[in-house]
Amino acid sequence: MSENREEILADFQACTGIEDVAEAIYHLDETNWDLLRAVSRVMPPDSQSFQPRSEPDVMVVDDYINVPSSPIETATDMMEVGNNVGHPRIPNSQISSQPSTSTVRNNSAKMLKFTVQYCDRIIAIELPESATILSPCRQLFSGWARMSQYENTPFSALQLPQESSLHLTVKPVEGGFTAEDDLEVQEKLTGTYTLNIKCEDKTYNLKYPGTQNILKVKVDVYTLTNIHVRNQIWSGWPPNIDDQTMLALSGINYPEHDLTVKRSCVVNHNKEKKQNNTNIVQIDSDDDEFEDASESFNVDDEYFVDNITSKRTEPLIPDNIEDEIVGSISFSEQFTNRYGPVHPAFYQSTLEEAIKEACSKPAAERKILAIYLHHDSSVLTNVFCTQLLGYESVMQMFETNFILWGWDLTFESNRSRLQSYVNSALGATAAMSLRNIPVDRLPALVLIMRIRSSTDIFSVIHGNVGVNELLSSLIEAVEVFTEHQRVEVVEEKERAERELVKWEQDEAYRESLEADRAKEEARRQQAQAESEARRRIENEKAQELARKEAHRKEVEASLPSEPPLSQGDGIAKIRFRLPNGESIERRFQANTPLKVLFDFLTVKGFPREEYKVISSWPRRDLTLLDLNHTLKELNLCPQETVILEER
Repeated sequence: MSENREEILADFQACTGIEDVAEAIYHLDETNWDLLRAVSRVMPPDSQSFQPRSEPDVMVVDDYINVPSSPIETATDMMEVGNNVGHPRIPNSQISSQPSTSTVRNNSAKMLKFTVQYCDRIIAIELPESATILSPCRQLFSGWARMSQYENTPFSALQLPQESSLHLTVKPVEGGFTAEDDLEVQEKLTGTYTLNIKCEDKTYNLKYPGTQNILKVKVDVYTLTNIHVRNQIWSGWPPNIDDQTMLALSGINYPEHDLTVKRSCVVNHNKEKKQNNTNIVQIDSDDDEFEDASESFNVDDEYFVDNITSKRTEPLIPDNIEDEIVGSISFSEQFTNRYGPVHPAFYQSTLEEAIKEACSKPAAERKILAIYLHHDSSVLTNVFCTQLLGYESVMQMFETNFILWGWDLTFESNRSRLQSYVNSALGATAAMSLRNIPVDRLPALVLIMRIRSSTDIFSVIHGNVGVNELLSSLIEAVEVFTEHQRVEVVEEKERAERELVKWEQDEAYRESLEADRAKEEARRQQAQAESEARRRIENEKAQELARKEAHRKEVEASLPSEPPLSQGDGIAKIRFRLPNGESIERRFQANTPLKVLFDFLTVKGFPREEYKVISSWPRRDLTLLDLNHTLKELNLCPQETVILEER
């Protein structure tokens, strides 16, 4: 059925001249793919005869430009600069639209906006997509390609964006530049362009005159990188240019422009033919490509052509795939092998990891998740994969704002497996939305974004769209996502600030608590140290007391007894006046050494190490005298009063 539809689509485009595949498929869908009904729908019988073309409405960019009434500025003042500053009068450059019922005056038609800068003046022009470029004369616009083959081509076929910025300059007259020629064009044509060409991890800075063509640049890159011109995939060139376009007329930035080149993935096709037991193998030793070897065959070889069987197309994901990561990697590799390397990069992991990468990061780092659903049976697949996903603006949009994850629904087992993945990651509602997409509307892009705390499907872009519709849908999604992202970034910032304040308060409380705990611990340790010190002192005192008591008892045991009162002569009666005012008396033998007197005081608790013993007359400290002197020798007989003083 898909092959029949492709034939019907090709026949319909050949009959009607409609080049937009999406528009052609729309008309065929409306007529249930009935070719005759679809042709009659687009070209009614009464309109299929040749009709003379009426004069087009012309919009002239000149000294007196006429623009349909709209809220944009006209070009009159700008173009008068040609007379005011000495420039030659610029001949008319006509941009025509459709006949008198032109979409220029139809508010429902899609309009393109152009901002044209000439010298120090700026003009805004709004034209319908059906308008065409006519007779450039001496006006040169940079910002798009300027080549004769695109004259009389509608803007819609040039795939221009909704808004474009152009620079108007004056084309040099034949015979070279004159004093009145536009200086900017002269500078570009006679100046030098610096092209910053990035290839893999290396950047080449190449300089070329403005008159050099693009083919020369590609040949030089081939010399530097060994990537053949036919294998070079470029990004950064303006659309609608060819290899013979001069750099000054290509629309690139002057004097410096950035470009990127990479090698295309070339599928090598080995062809074998048996003729007289001879094998023909075609090898390109330069870039590992197979060259056309048709010259090796003669007329008798033609009957082999019908017998050549084409290699079976490998599915993007094999049937009954078990490992989701293996399926994702297989999808990316087979997609590149089948459709070439010019497409957005697919995220190679599980759907759950893709959702985390796109939606689970902080708001400022989030992206939109785009799930690409593929089906080999859909007639839209080839066009969507090669023309829409390979369109440079679409690729840049995906690279900047999306995480792209792909899955092949060709086999029912893989469709069921995807349903389980989506149901597990996003819920039953999202899984049911994917189940309801019919095959004839595949491929499809399912856009998923996180808004607030919910991750849901935002929209589904089906395969029967054109590039402009696809870009519009992606831009709409990005705008909605960006608006919510901006709000969430602010909220996250405010929440982070609140959490920071709370954290600082908690940290201050924790530090205060730690300080209180430290103080309490210090007080506890100090009290413990003081207690230990007191115990140590008490122990020392107790030990000292025990030592003193032991010494006292030892001295008391060796102390001679007090002589009796009746002994009469040879007795020394000593009165001791204590520090507390009390007095005690003791009799000693006159020949008793002074040491015995001190032993007596030690027994009474007044050791001479702590107390002085002072005689009344003459006043002297007995503790400083020789202990072997007797009391008689010290004149302490027959009686004496001594005073005890603490040291």
